[in-house]
Amino acid sequence: MVMVAVQASHDQATNADAIVVLGAAQYNGRPSPVFRARLDHAAALYQRGLAPTVLVTGGIGAHDTLDEANVGRDYLVRLHIPDDAVIPLAGADDTFRSIEQVTRWFQGRESRRVLLVSDGFHMLRLQIIARRLGLTAYTSPATGSPIHASVRRNTGYLFAEGFKVPFTWLFQR
Repeated sequence: MVMVAVQASHDQATNADAIVVLGAAQYNGRPSPVFRARLDHAAALYQRGLAPTVLVTGGIGAHDTLDEANVGRDYLVRLHIPDDAVIPLAGADDTFRSIEQVTRWFQGRESRRVLLVSDGFHMLRLQIIARRLGLTAYTSPATGSPIHASVRRNTGYLFAEGFKVPFTWLFQR
């Protein structure tokens, strides 16, 4: 739990080959507040010149017809990120599969430096999965997330990750 909290508060924003935004809910083509905070953070990192590409992950939620990855892509393009710089990696329904898609996108490339964007509580597990899948992973939490702003919600997610991280470490998922 302590390791999750420490990683959650540490921003490793650095130059990378791609910024990777982990999906969150979307509502009829509009990113949820949590997803929007992640996308806004990724856009700011892109504008700082930290990577030439933004990969957006996320699948289709229950009762949805649109996938998070394409909704996120459209949102970033509306923020004036060039169309050819934003690549949706749709279809993954969990963190491990999302990072697997990112790994597949990097096939054939020598450098595999990624800057992972999600909520802070998610950072340690993301980094473990990404490194196990052969990526050089750095994390940059979206501090503007409504989860981060709510002590109660953030604490709940930190506790949950405190249980997920050892499982991920042992079983790689």
